[in-house]
Amino acid sequence: MKTGNRKQVVVISLLTAACLLGDSMLYIALPIRWAEAGLDSLWQVGLLLSVNRIVRLPLNPLVAWVYQKLHKRPAMLIAVLLAIVTTAGYGLCYGFFAWLALRCLWGVSWGLLRMGAQFAILDVSDDDNRGYYMGTYNGLYRLGSLFGMSAGGFLADSWGLQPVALLFAGVTAAALPFLFRYVPKGKTNFQSADLSAAAAASLWRDRQVLWTMATGLYISMLYAGIFASTVSYLVVRQYAENVTLLGMTIGAAAIAGTLQALRWAWEPWLAPLVGRISDGRISRRHFLAYALVCAAVFFALIPVHMPLGLWILLLVGVQLTATALTTLSDTLAADRAAQSPSAKAAIVTFYTISIDAGAAIGPMFAYLMNSAAGMSVVYLGGALLLLAFAAKWLLPPKVKETARY
Repeated sequence: MKTGNRKQVVVISLLTAACLLGDSMLYIALPIRWAEAGLDSLWQVGLLLSVNRIVRLPLNPLVAWVYQKLHKRPAMLIAVLLAIVTTAGYGLCYGFFAWLALRCLWGVSWGLLRMGAQFAILDVSDDDNRGYYMGTYNGLYRLGSLFGMSAGGFLADSWGLQPVALLFAGVTAAALPFLFRYVPKGKTNFQSADLSAAAAASLWRDRQVLWTMATGLYISMLYAGIFASTVSYLVVRQYAENVTLLGMTIGAAAIAGTLQALRWAWEPWLAPLVGRISDGRISRRHFLAYALVCAAVFFALIPVHMPLGLWILLLVGVQLTATALTTLSDTLAADRAAQSPSAKAAIVTFYTISIDAGAAIGPMFAYLMNSAAGMSVVYLGGALLLLAFAAKWLLPPKVKETARY
């Protein structure tokens, strides 16, 4: 494993983390301090926190095209500058439409950051270290969410929204020298016009690519969409809005936030470990299948009423499987892209669209199904689909694949 390659992945991961500070802070501060931003109602908060995902769906092909035309460093520079502008804008701009523009710009920035990191990992990795690099990236960039939500929420309560936004914009700007020093100038290694209609059409005839995209979409929908948006609701439904745990009274929102913070805290070391194991003798597809089975058991047990402490441990187990499944799914997509150099950009682009779509539709689907059939059906149905995906990945592939796939 080349030290320079790992350093490049680490620097891109931490750059992404710095850019995430402002966005993550909003998820804690904006629902409480929306009046400081010049908003009129909470529905505007909901739209602003989701529009950055929605705008990425049609823009991801454009982002891939940018990486085809520009060197990696200027493309990443655009992403970081947009992150600085949007984060500073949270402290300087006032009113719904100004904030709507900022959130759309952040969607562009995140698309450039995420896809740039995936292309960089493809360029510097091989079958023996791709999982480790992908786990390193997934683990480290989430530090931005951890500190953005924890420190951002605390500081916003003490200082207000504007000073915190400007502080985080300054922190992001301070990361720029590392981009110039460690991100190479060269272009991503594309062999042809990867986003041509022919390349895109060929993906629909590749069942392994389609299953990889479907798996990524479903994992994103289940964890980033359904679980993240309903866990506090489940605490209230099964226990109470405020519960007593270890002699302390804790709110449902605090439990949900702590669970998410735990995941972000362990991912910098657990995600690379999962990736490194998947680089070993066990094929990634089988490792993914075993993790899917574990996740199915956990999700099936979530609606079961049990002592609160045991139920919290169950939710911690769910978050552990989230780390494993996200790392493995992302790495499988990278494996497939590495196998198909002529369609590399198309695979990465459509996989990114898939996970964005899953995260976007998950909350809406969960609450629509809750109204129609109840949240227990949502989680039991989710568990059954996890088992179906596990069965698929346990089947031997019908096409030639790498040893790790």
